[in-house]
Amino acid sequence: MKTLHHIYWWNLENLFDVENSPARPAWLQSRLRSELKGWTKSVLDKKLTNLADIIGRVNGGNGPDILGVCEVENKEVLDRLVHKIHGHVSRTYKVMHQDMGDGRGIDVAIIYDTQMYSDDGRQFSLEVMKRNATRDLFQIQLTTTAGNELVLVGNHWPARSAGKYESEPYRMMVGETLSYWVDRIHEIKEKESGNKHPAIVLMGDFNDNPYDRSLTEYMRSSGTLEKVKNSTSHIMFNMMYSFVGGDIGTYVYGNDIEVMDQFIVSRSMMVDYYKYPFQVDSVQIVYYPEMVKGDYNTPIRFSRPSRSDYNDKGYSDHLPIELVVEED
Repeated sequence: MKTLHHIYWWNLENLFDVENSPARPAWLQSRLRSELKGWTKSVLDKKLTNLADIIGRVNGGNGPDILGVCEVENKEVLDRLVHKIHGHVSRTYKVMHQDMGDGRGIDVAIIYDTQMYSDDGRQFSLEVMKRNATRDLFQIQLTTTAGNELVLVGNHWPARSAGKYESEPYRMMVGETLSYWVDRIHEIKEKESGNKHPAIVLMGDFNDNPYDRSLTEYMRSSGTLEKVKNSTSHIMFNMMYSFVGGDIGTYVYGNDIEVMDQFIVSRSMMVDYYKYPFQVDSVQIVYYPEMVKGDYNTPIRFSRPSRSDYNDKGYSDHLPIELVVEED
């Protein structure tokens, strides 16, 4: 009997703890003081309510099986979000999170349903240094109830705030590091269990489009299935090419509709379905009418009280994405 796994990714945009949180280190409190002005418990609660409403509606109202997120400050905030999600769906979620060295204190995390998966007690993260730390690459392994393993790697690559081309070398650096990491996953899985074709899902906000060099040349991903299928190296298949040039993206900058948030999967999840336990079923950008505005379907932000455009009816400046994987 086949099982469908509904995997989601969402950049939650500045999901910080409250203004004077005791869980925040002094250096970060000083750095964020003006940015978090007015970020009270009630404001945070409102943002969590908005996010949980959307998360609880996906997958036909059943919520995610797995949810990767970024731009979250700490586990305390994630636990509060999960509590809100539990108000919408009957799930038992576990948060996998690790504090990272990002200059704004924002992390990557993965949440999963413990009735469908178990983790091996290990999680891996790698800090990539430019002049200072980037957000870590964050990896966990989940085993399904059928005994098959999924390797998940969450990403939040360096931003374009300094300019797309000025900041591009940093994303190239992370991309090359991740490509090496994928090679190591293959080596370790083959050594540990003889599995030469592990099921690997890379998900994240890559701050580049699928066709940009950081992803094609340095991370070694492609939207051409034949290239992936015939490769003797570990080229990954980027699921998001079909959305490039469309009416809906995951992020909008000015008049440009971008596909910054992506799922990238290993070869075994796209070819020779009879040989491997997991095969991709579908991928989509998730949005409801109240999440977007205007001719470009711009995501509606939950703007902070410190901003002149404060809005507590939004969600994030990114839209979530969904990957459905079939397990035989």
